[in-house]
Amino acid sequence: MVRIARPAGRRTGPIGPGTTRLVGERSMNCLEVRNLYRKYHPKENWALRGVDLQMKPGEVLGLLGPNGAGKTTLIRLLLGMLQPHQGKVRVFGQDPCREPVSVRRRMGYVAEDQILPGTLKVVEVLHIFRELYPTWDRDYEAELLDRFQLPLGKLVSGLSKGLARRLALLVALAHRPEILVLDEPAGGLDPAARREFLEIALTLLHEASTTVLFSSHLLDDVERLAGRIAFLRRGSLVLDRPLTEIQEGFSLLTVPSDSDRPPASLKTLPEPLSLRRRGGDWLAILPIAVETWQENFAEAESFQQAAVSPVALEDLFIEFVEGGKG
Repeated sequence: MVRIARPAGRRTGPIGPGTTRLVGERSMNCLEVRNLYRKYHPKENWALRGVDLQMKPGEVLGLLGPNGAGKTTLIRLLLGMLQPHQGKVRVFGQDPCREPVSVRRRMGYVAEDQILPGTLKVVEVLHIFRELYPTWDRDYEAELLDRFQLPLGKLVSGLSKGLARRLALLVALAHRPEILVLDEPAGGLDPAARREFLEIALTLLHEASTTVLFSSHLLDDVERLAGRIAFLRRGSLVLDRPLTEIQEGFSLLTVPSDSDRPPASLKTLPEPLSLRRRGGDWLAILPIAVETWQENFAEAESFQQAAVSPVALEDLFIEFVEGGKG
């Protein structure tokens, strides 16, 4: 058994502006992560470092981050597939490692690399899942089968990627889960199949008001589904905000400069969430709206050549990946 030294003490300091802390109202959270640390080998960096996260019933959270940021590790911890080296994971108030059956029966899961038995027919897969979930809804199954147009007599190995993903979504939903975890659910699908999958998912989510944790590199998909964004970078949670707050309350500042050091004028602004040099410019993500910039900073002499624009989710992703803060 690999022994991994635990970090000394709890992480202190802010995760990032707007990050939700686990203070009070715990009974209202269906999912809680507290001071979570996990690594895969003693000599490797932490895959997750001091992550705090919570979700309330009915929330749809988009989990973003570059490859290796810790997204899949976090999901595996929530599903009870991994144990933390420090910190706590609670789903419905239970430890998913100690109560895996109780927790997983109340969750649904769809992933890009999810494998259903290829030697079984669709109808046989459905039979197995009916036995696994006491809350399986046969009427809802029939409704989803009609909507998804799945061939019951066909082997899973003979299904197209789009049909296989529909089958995975069906078995994730037919037991009426309280939490649905989507890990790159539309990955590997062609644009038409991806759009169809998302339209189906959107319709079902609106109907069921299910709590959803949605991880994807496809930012357009995240914007269509999520009401809240959490961003992981190098194992740390650097942002946790409602999507509307990001769209309306953040701005991208571009300051021309020949210097390799950030302009001193940036110190007069709210601390940027991300800062990097690109060509002859310094780029910063500011936690203020464009209107706030225009009212309070635009007339300053040091910013006469600066440009400010609203932040799209794609801009935020790029700047968090490339920037030097967080």
